[in-house]
Amino acid sequence: MWKSIRRLSELQELNERKEHVAEEDQAEGPAEGGCEWTEEQLIQVTRDKPEEELGETERVRTRETPENMATITTDSHSRGEMDLGHGEQAQHQAGTGNGLPRNEQEEEQEQSMLPFEQVEQVEQAPRKSVRMVSPDPQKDYVYIPEPQEYEISLYVKAGSDGESIGNCPFSQRLFMILWLKGVVFNVTTVDLKRKPADLQDLAPGTNPPFVTFNGEVKVDVNKIEEFLEERLVPPRYPRLAVRHPESNTAGIDVFHKFSAYIKNPRKEANDGLEKALLKSLRHLDEYLRSPLPEEIDEDCTDDPEESTRSFLDGPELTLADCNLLPKLHIIKVVARKYRNFEIPADMTGVWRYLHNAYQREEFANTCPADREIDKVSDQA
Repeated sequence: MWKSIRRLSELQELNERKEHVAEEDQAEGPAEGGCEWTEEQLIQVTRDKPEEELGETERVRTRETPENMATITTDSHSRGEMDLGHGEQAQHQAGTGNGLPRNEQEEEQEQSMLPFEQVEQVEQAPRKSVRMVSPDPQKDYVYIPEPQEYEISLYVKAGSDGESIGNCPFSQRLFMILWLKGVVFNVTTVDLKRKPADLQDLAPGTNPPFVTFNGEVKVDVNKIEEFLEERLVPPRYPRLAVRHPESNTAGIDVFHKFSAYIKNPRKEANDGLEKALLKSLRHLDEYLRSPLPEEIDEDCTDDPEESTRSFLDGPELTLADCNLLPKLHIIKVVARKYRNFEIPADMTGVWRYLHNAYQREEFANTCPADREIDKVSDQA
């Protein structure tokens, strides 16, 4: 069970109550240093006081955390490489990971808390991960959602070591979607060289990525995306669909042009294929630099300024980003190594887009290591 002191104003309120009690009961006398109480004393008073006598600001909703909440671990925070273990499942509480091992993560969080944000463990219990959501910022209590009613597992391609995340933009696409939805889900890496028999029975003839949702197997990435968007809906889960249809088609042919360029065996054709890739990237850059309707000031008669948005459809990641960003990451890594090709620096829209994406854990922590991308390209 967990309790927390909400704000400094509540500490002050309890101090005032202490002053009133001290005036009525002279036998106990004021606390040392006048009427000010320490935080430990205030916590004890709040804990010992019957719930029906607590004021609104003293009430704290408490709940034991679900057993299936945990955090992923990473062996390379700067590159977002995850060590999920061969043939094992890693339970992931979306939105809680920052790339640090669990103990270091909790210590870092504790050190960064202000006094009125400190959380006290009232009863000794097994270590669990809690994601607290406040549905109403005007209220001074913490709301902890009920355990989710869905059991979700994601099966993704394993890396060359049979354990880490492999190079598969479709696996990363679903990984990002589930993470952004804020849902609790299991992740299992599947070594395609020695696929376990139980997985062959689970999804015969199917290679990852695929999903099980309450025991039902879901295949086909596009259909899985549609299914998750229909089932995981507000108010508990955010919508990830774009508001502007053009965002779905921005950069739609970039990966196709890149594939033709990188797999081309004839050197004399490289220049033409490179120009086709650059043209596709230029169209994407123009879209990212063009302001969306909500960025345009209707009262301004001047030409609209260049867009400053972070992602395709606005300030937040959407389904369109989950589809495009994994492919752009592969293009950046592979084209540099095998064609000495860099995305031009003057494509400021594309570079702003990539920079903002690498700042988001939903993308950075689901990217395969560069060595995995290189190995797949070598095999191709």
